Amino acid sequence: MNRTTAFFALAGALVLAALIAGLPRIPVPAWSPAVTVAAPMAALPAPASTPPPPSIEQSGSLTLTGSLSHPYLVPGTSDLFATLQISAVEVKGKRAPVNLALVIDRSGSMSGEKLEQAKRAATHLVDLLDENDRLAIVHYGNDVRAFAAAMCTAETRVQMKRYISGIQEQGGTNIGDGLAAGQAQLALMRSDFRVNRLLLLSDGQPTVGVTSPVGLARIVSGIRNAGISVTSMGVGADFNEDLMQRLADVGGGSYGFISNATATATLFEKDLKQAGTMVAQSVSIRFALPDGVTLGEVFGRPTSVEGRTVTVTMPDFAAGQVEKLVIRLTAATGAAAQGSTLDMGRFELAYRDLRDQRDAASVLSLSAMLTHDVKIADARRNKDAYLDATRAQTSVNYKKAAIAIDQGDFATANRAIEANNGLLNDAAAVGGIGSVDEEKKDNAVFFGLTSSAAAAPAEQQRERVKGLKVKALRTSGRGDSVY
Repeated sequence: MNRTTAFFALAGALVLAALIAGLPRIPVPAWSPAVTVAAPMAALPAPASTPPPPSIEQSGSLTLTGSLSHPYLVPGTSDLFATLQISAVEVKGKRAPVNLALVIDRSGSMSGEKLEQAKRAATHLVDLLDENDRLAIVHYGNDVRAFAAAMCTAETRVQMKRYISGIQEQGGTNIGDGLAAGQAQLALMRSDFRVNRLLLLSDGQPTVGVTSPVGLARIVSGIRNAGISVTSMGVGADFNEDLMQRLADVGGGSYGFISNATATATLFEKDLKQAGTMVAQSVSIRFALPDGVTLGEVFGRPTSVEGRTVTVTMPDFAAGQVEKLVIRLTAATGAAAQGSTLDMGRFELAYRDLRDQRDAASVLSLSAMLTHDVKIADARRNKDAYLDATRAQTSVNYKKAAIAIDQGDFATANRAIEANNGLLNDAAAVGGIGSVDEEKKDNAVFFGLTSSAAAAPAEQQRERVKGLKVKALRTSGRGDSVY
């Protein structure tokens, strides 16, 4: 390097240093972890063989795809994740006619603006329907009353709006009888419609009639078995979010948390669109655990296990809907030889295809391969599957934080959110720069909410609990089944 070149290089460095010094400094929260940038990895030799690609058999309106977070396993016992994606076919054109029952809580706690917003939302829903649709309007307090289901002609819509305007708050919360009345209204013409939907709105906990979660879930299970899906929406801070979510899970519909009652109309409209474009009902995923494989956890979905067979209940699917399912597995390789193919599961998606009115199924088989080279196993982790698995793991901490806040244990809530930073940093090392930036931003927001929860009024604390539980559902892989 000559003297002139050296001079300009030094000058450039000084200018850059001056610019950097002049930049405003951004404060970093004390809890925020240091950003780790992975060093470039040296090129690894290609493995002698590769795992077989996923074996897929498809049929009907839903498509099942998936992959393993760790396609290569080393001898011994290894944790890995199967990440599945279920995608519904896109359907163009007008939505299908719906047979709909709107079941509204009018108990004393709904008095004032909550009930007025619910009534305005119900009126808006009536405006969205036409003469091909059928609607029943049910409202409950201690007792249950209803506008009998009718086709939504211009004349009938006027009568429905008049009926809605006359709803007044009264008494307790009789969810069970409200659900039963909604089912009875739908059942009269259920076979005449491809889509039958019950939409439940409540701001409280059941106090009259059937009040146990098991009893109410049994009612909803019977409704779904009759070919009717159930969506549940909770308003405000006082409803039992675990119960309302469970009713949606059992009912095959969607679950929504409405912190502000003014959003009710938007969610009614969204659920109508989803119901009117439904393509699959009674959806489940079933798989048997192969020898040497044990189940760790199914994230965010209702699951039953009988022996070595696992069944996961999925929501009904509207056109274009996408849902993910993340499953933690533990594999013991035993005496398998280098390059051996290891069966990780045969996953069967079963459902009722509403477009063709037939039972349909898709099958996905996933396999890993044994390698003795730990570097190959680490370097060839599946990025997308690993990131989905990380998001699912963060969902567990969001739910822990929600439960801790509900119990007044704010230190535990903070630690649960902080633990996500380590998970996300590990994922960034696999997924690359920027792969989890949005997740880190969200986590920082929720850390702020948990940190300030102790000083917040009780109602705000309850709303934060519900918000964290919704975040847990979404990061576990739920799509349009959570509003």
